[in-house]
Amino acid sequence: MKAWMRLPARRVAFFSVFLGLALILSYVESQIPVFGGMPGMKLGLSNLIVVYCLYGITARTAFIINIARILLAGFMFGSPYSLAYSLCGGIASFIIMYLLKKTGIFSIFGISMAGGIFHNLGQLTVAVFLLNNYRIFYYAPVLMMGGCATGFLIGYLADILLKRLKGFRGNDSFS
Repeated sequence: MKAWMRLPARRVAFFSVFLGLALILSYVESQIPVFGGMPGMKLGLSNLIVVYCLYGITARTAFIINIARILLAGFMFGSPYSLAYSLCGGIASFIIMYLLKKTGIFSIFGISMAGGIFHNLGQLTVAVFLLNNYRIFYYAPVLMMGGCATGFLIGYLADILLKRLKGFRGNDSFS
């Protein structure tokens, strides 16, 4: 754990700021009706915070922020169905990103792209069970291409964020 994160008040403040940022990005994304002309396709803006935390802080922090953001955004901006889709997609996405990061083989771009793909696959799986229709998986290639594109964008933005905030994370003003 980072030195500046050892005090409980700082941890609470840190989680609050990053959870707030993730919720703001979720809200912004909820205002975009359809991305890229494909129904069900979203940018995944809030995953920028998750990927940043996965690389810049800890996997545990990233997971907690991911789950808290999904639950809060689901209750605030969504429905029970959207919450189920987001939760399964978010968990599948996080698991694959965490496992791929542990291998050390893939860059932040590849890991974020895999996260986008598995998020969509998790959501498709929920749709198959809720709608009792396996034909929904025919939409998988389209969503996988979209997941690659948006995952690359989120990976690119997270890479920039990590580089820009590199000195800030260890700054004495936080300790």
